[in-house]
Amino acid sequence: MNKLTILAATSMAAALAAPVAAQDAAAGEEFFNRQCVTCHVIETPDGETIAGRNMKTGPNLYGVIGGPAAEVEGFRYQPGITEAAEGGLVWTEENFTAYLNNNTQFLREFTGSRRARSAMNFMVPDAEMAANLYAYLMSVAPDPNAEGS
Repeated sequence: MNKLTILAATSMAAALAAPVAAQDAAAGEEFFNRQCVTCHVIETPDGETIAGRNMKTGPNLYGVIGGPAAEVEGFRYQPGITEAAEGGLVWTEENFTAYLNNNTQFLREFTGSRRARSAMNFMVPDAEMAANLYAYLMSVAPDPNAEGS
């Protein structure tokens, strides 16, 4: 094999190993500040507001990524999301992005109940943007290795 063939094969292997659409936390932050702050806040337990206006229409999103659904203390969840939480829904990237894509459909599929509905009427049909939002929420999540976490 000549050097050009090896270089081409190596480059192609590297390209195939890379994710198709890298998450962009900065784009997720911009989208959050444009679309999500109307209903959501990202606020630390000590009261520091990272983003949002604390409207309380939707739950505080601080630390929800990677955790079980419907766990924000003091927020009154609708039955559809509560049923999903009781069924073990965890906010993985796959679940989070699918929920944002079509939240009521996601809850119906997850719970198996045609009656399940989401109270959130906003959807993010762009899978890349939903992944960017996930990346942003991950970037502001509490450090699980931090003292006191």
